[in-house]
Amino acid sequence: MMSKQNTLGIIGGMSWESTESYYRLINEGIKNELGGLHSADLLIHSVDFGPINERQEQGEWSELGQMMASSAKRLEAAGVQGLMIASNTMHKLFNAVQAVSDLPIIHIADATTQAIKTQKLTTIALLGTQFTMTQDFYKQRLIDAGLEVFIPKDEARTEVHRIIKSELCVGQFKDSSRQYYQQIINDLAEQGCEGVILGCTEIGLLIQQADSPIPVFDTTAIHAAAAVDFLLATNQ
Repeated sequence: MMSKQNTLGIIGGMSWESTESYYRLINEGIKNELGGLHSADLLIHSVDFGPINERQEQGEWSELGQMMASSAKRLEAAGVQGLMIASNTMHKLFNAVQAVSDLPIIHIADATTQAIKTQKLTTIALLGTQFTMTQDFYKQRLIDAGLEVFIPKDEARTEVHRIIKSELCVGQFKDSSRQYYQQIINDLAEQGCEGVILGCTEIGLLIQQADSPIPVFDTTAIHAAAAVDFLLATNQ
């Protein structure tokens, strides 16, 4: 019997290093569920991250919102039934995408919150870009869902951000950076954090559960699992 899937549109390329992980994880999820030669019904618009990163650092979020909205409209015109933004930071522009589309959009923070609550945790550490760690678009969504959120101190936040942008986004995975992240996670665990959100889609390329004394919530893997659920919703 044919297994009908929804078609999911992914706004990716931010960075392509993590979008590659999304593609693999979603396809592995579909194969695990449907077996055989089944794979995911996806359309990916992989954007050029260079100018996007420059606009992020310059605070040109209005222009970025227009770019994300344009990507969403292109995917919708191509026939997708749902959307996802394959980046934690770019969920700052979730509303800009939602404003131009009536399609369901799988929010990365909501999927992550659900995973945390499944483990019955309430106090969580958040690592990511400076934008994700400090701004309300992401952190407040977690707080509104009933979680207490801790982030690193100023100097540590700066270094966490630098490692993401200067190393992970260009495929560099250094032992020294892994050890730095481990120390930060240990510090946050000592402050009472019961788990840690890897709140940038590249961090999961560097940090694994074995690197942390507390449960790790890899947002890329969590978001990808939510994508699999959406793709298979027509089969349920």
